[in-house]
Amino acid sequence: MNKKLIMPDGGNQWYRICRDLLQRADIEINGKRPFDIQVKNKHFYKRVLQQGSLGLGESYMDGWWECEQLDEFISRLLKIDIESQIKHNLKDLMHVVSAKIINLQSKKRAWIVGKEHYDLGNDLFTLMLDPYMQYSCGYWRDASNLLEAQQNKLELICRKLNLQKGMTLLDIGCGWGGLAAYAAENYGVKVTGVTISAEQQKLAQQRCAGLDVEILLQDYRDLDSKFDRIVSVGMFEHVGPKNYKTYFTVANKNLAEDGIFLLHTIGSNQSDLNVDAWIDKYIFPNGCLPSVSQLSSACEPFFVIEDLHNFGSDYDKTLMAWEQRFQDSWGQLEDVYSARFKRMFTYYLKACAGAFRARNIQLWQVVLTHGVPGGINVPR
Repeated sequence: MNKKLIMPDGGNQWYRICRDLLQRADIEINGKRPFDIQVKNKHFYKRVLQQGSLGLGESYMDGWWECEQLDEFISRLLKIDIESQIKHNLKDLMHVVSAKIINLQSKKRAWIVGKEHYDLGNDLFTLMLDPYMQYSCGYWRDASNLLEAQQNKLELICRKLNLQKGMTLLDIGCGWGGLAAYAAENYGVKVTGVTISAEQQKLAQQRCAGLDVEILLQDYRDLDSKFDRIVSVGMFEHVGPKNYKTYFTVANKNLAEDGIFLLHTIGSNQSDLNVDAWIDKYIFPNGCLPSVSQLSSACEPFFVIEDLHNFGSDYDKTLMAWEQRFQDSWGQLEDVYSARFKRMFTYYLKACAGAFRARNIQLWQVVLTHGVPGGINVPR
């Protein structure tokens, strides 16, 4: 990889536009601060201005630029709303149009994210995540490390659900079975987990062996049973606006009349279909973040919102902890994954951390019921 910095051409209009935009975020091209960008390819400026977020991410994967504190670089760009200052390219526009016309999360397409992301390899996620393999935001109140934060999150969820021994719990999007195992071991509940990832199902079944837990490989839309409690962590981001009503219809059908449903999801500040093009292509195909208004509108025919808890700033710490573990574990992964994959995954983790730091996206836990008489006490 070429380590030489590319000095800007003062007459280059692409460079001048980039320089002026970056200056608004107090970022200097080839500057000395850790969040300044180091450009190595003179074509970087045109590529990014023409291709937006896709060009920025792909050019990093290609080694066209470096940044020691990439997370802070992204955070600063988002804080000045850089996206609104650069005209969307045709590809971004077409993605938004297709999302309005096509059901990107149809039953057939819903399995794509399982195969392309969650099936990347249990070796990768085992090394990067905590022992419970929680691939969602930890709860960092009174926590000093990733394991404590994820234990706090699991305990908080179980307390919010008011789990009691002998209850049945449905885990929609159960991941590698960490929450299912925790709830079964510590609260004596019978858990049914569903996932669309074959790799997740395999590891979840191993983790939950000997516990009162069943892990199913199926689409949530095929569920048809009654449960005392329902939980869904980090899955709603893959549901898609065209399926929000269906999702809550399924949850309503499967929740006991006096039951509690906890939804844990990343959320957007705006109600739109403008999915980040780079994230859509390389990390979470067909995903879309809901807004509060979209959530409330979709669930209002079925549920009472008892509580909405935003601890999105904790995702910054979670992602940076994952990124550190990923880097520390690279020696055990480099024979399986390419150097380009390493740059891609580094960009993903740090860019997302920057987005949460800028408060560009949020993390919500929403507690829903059919309307419990007298209300419920929701812990923090």
